[in-house]
Amino acid sequence: MSSASTASFPLPKNVLIVGAGGREHTLVKTVLASPACPRVIVAPGNAGIAAEVPVFPIAADDIAGLVALAQREKIDFVIVGPEVPLSLGLVDALAKVGIPAYGPKADGARLEASKVFTKQILLKYGIPTAACGIFTEIEPALAYLRSRGAPIVIKADGLAAGKGVIVAQTLAEAEAAAIDMLAGNKFGAAGSQILVEDCLTGEETSILVVTSGRDYVILPTSQDHKRIGDGDTGPNTGGMGTYSPADVVTPALLAQIENEIVRPSVNAIADEGIEFRGTLFIGIMLTPKGPSVLEYNTRFGDPETQVVLPRLDTDVLALLWAAALGKLAGLPVTTKPGHAICVVIAAKGYPDAYAKGDVIEFPATLPDNVQIIHAGTARNPAGQVVTAGGRVLGVTALAPTLRAAADSAYAVCEQIQCTSKVYRRDIGAKQLNRR
Repeated sequence: MSSASTASFPLPKNVLIVGAGGREHTLVKTVLASPACPRVIVAPGNAGIAAEVPVFPIAADDIAGLVALAQREKIDFVIVGPEVPLSLGLVDALAKVGIPAYGPKADGARLEASKVFTKQILLKYGIPTAACGIFTEIEPALAYLRSRGAPIVIKADGLAAGKGVIVAQTLAEAEAAAIDMLAGNKFGAAGSQILVEDCLTGEETSILVVTSGRDYVILPTSQDHKRIGDGDTGPNTGGMGTYSPADVVTPALLAQIENEIVRPSVNAIADEGIEFRGTLFIGIMLTPKGPSVLEYNTRFGDPETQVVLPRLDTDVLALLWAAALGKLAGLPVTTKPGHAICVVIAAKGYPDAYAKGDVIEFPATLPDNVQIIHAGTARNPAGQVVTAGGRVLGVTALAPTLRAAADSAYAVCEQIQCTSKVYRRDIGAKQLNRR
């Protein structure tokens, strides 16, 4: 049963989705599938999104421009994809002109915009997380690093496009990372304060929680692959692929995560006076001692969204609208059987310097169970789709088994032609090797 048929309130007809990545392309596809048949526009969008809905060249951090667009286009619901407009107060600005939005206001977005702020809440409310130190000066940070040893994790406090976390394997690497952030200005203001955490070991999982005050719905589990190279090697990225469900999160473990992490987190945020209406993304390490929080994000994950939303057998528009209105309690959410996988195709050199403007050639046809999700794409003057970001595409496949989904996705990855394409060949391997 879809939530659209049980929602006791009318659904929006004119929807604006803010953002330009794979997450937003997936949101476009799932919102367009709503029985409400909404009109959807996107700002700023990408080449793939522009092929499906009207796009407007207004940057995601142009708060005034986005509000003006929403008013001019008579938008009655805004779904905010990325973290930057949330932290800049887009939802606050929309509320002032009477336009509901899915996503937290700036006070809630601070949970992602400041890792230190989140860490202080985790510690205050006794939610499992790694031991840490917080520093703004180099010498105390170096002294703490030397006292803890390696491996150890150094995090820039602020937003750094998914690249502000260094998992240092040696003390020398840790010291260099701390110096780069605090003295070398590697991440600008985002790195003017750093968080140094003990390195947790185990498998990670991503828990996406649609939240509305103290009400929440836990979406299907997934597991992201953060490092650029096969076998989890190389630097961290924004995410090189993911799959759902993550079978390592058994029903018993999910119940433990809900009791020890999800519900306490939702209540802690409310107790702090934050009226959070949006996605609380909880990154969790499954350590030998139990699940432990790595981070909060305050929006749908990318690329987790690309596998989680397609698995919902629920009207996504109705779900997000209910959360935004404070009417989430009691809304049924169901999941399709089967598995989903997303393989990210990146530009060679990512997450560091990479080329733009390489022409992408797509297969003439796709299997029914595969979608190509655009992330960093644009059109050149000749009208060709070209690379325009570090993470370029996501190939998402759904199938009865993870192996079948992986085979379908990788077959399409091989058919996509681009001189600078790189992708991991082992997305989902941990789960496949457990079987």
